[in-house]
Amino acid sequence: MIFWHHLVPVLLVPAGVLPFLGRFEKGLHFWGAFGLAALAATAWTAAQFSNSWPTGFGPAIWLTVSACLVLFLILSLLVPEFWRLGAILGPWILVMAVLALAWNQAETPRSPGIDSVSEWIGLHVVLSVTTYVFLTMAAIAGLAVILQERSLKRRRPDRLAPLLPSLADCERLEIRLLVTSEIILAAGIATGLAATSTADIIAGMNHKIVFTVAAFAVIAMLLVARQLWGTRGRRAARLVLTGYLLMTLAYPGVKFVTDVIIG
Repeated sequence: MIFWHHLVPVLLVPAGVLPFLGRFEKGLHFWGAFGLAALAATAWTAAQFSNSWPTGFGPAIWLTVSACLVLFLILSLLVPEFWRLGAILGPWILVMAVLALAWNQAETPRSPGIDSVSEWIGLHVVLSVTTYVFLTMAAIAGLAVILQERSLKRRRPDRLAPLLPSLADCERLEIRLLVTSEIILAAGIATGLAATSTADIIAGMNHKIVFTVAAFAVIAMLLVARQLWGTRGRRAARLVLTGYLLMTLAYPGVKFVTDVIIG
């Protein structure tokens, strides 16, 4: 296990550095790098979740990374220009993998896992993870909007701008991912309320609810503002990143507090 624990982050390196090697195009190098990263991260995550559902910060990071990679590959096949967001996603997953590796090195003792959960809690967890993954992609698209808008204002593209989708494509992807996130988040909140009516509220659940509802409100405000006043560009992207920050505090953030500050 120790060998694989150190090998998996190494297998994510090609996807992380590909945008900086001058070979970022939708071809063999792209599918090979991100396919290898998705396979390695998913296999490692499955190994950690095979016997029980771990509640620690490290496994939460790996679950997020693997789910993001799988969703990214699927949408890259189905949605034109989506693959270009890999120019940001690749370095992001590499940073997350290093963080998970460093965390697992320092983690003592390991957080206990949950052997079984109720159907409502299980569904709520799946919806929560799915929401966070889609919102991560929306945040990446939002960051791409900021980079492209800045590049246009400077009239001089930076290193990443030529690799990303156009500003119009970034905004289109951003809003689609955001709408999907909001729908799944609404279902997640509903199942969360149903779960708390049949089970004890775990440590940190109150904070999770507050951050989750706040994220839902921020995303809803942005969607309404876009519909009524055409809010877009950097202002909209900042709201997306704010919603993502709130969901980060609600999902991995609560696990971090539980593991570090309380534990």
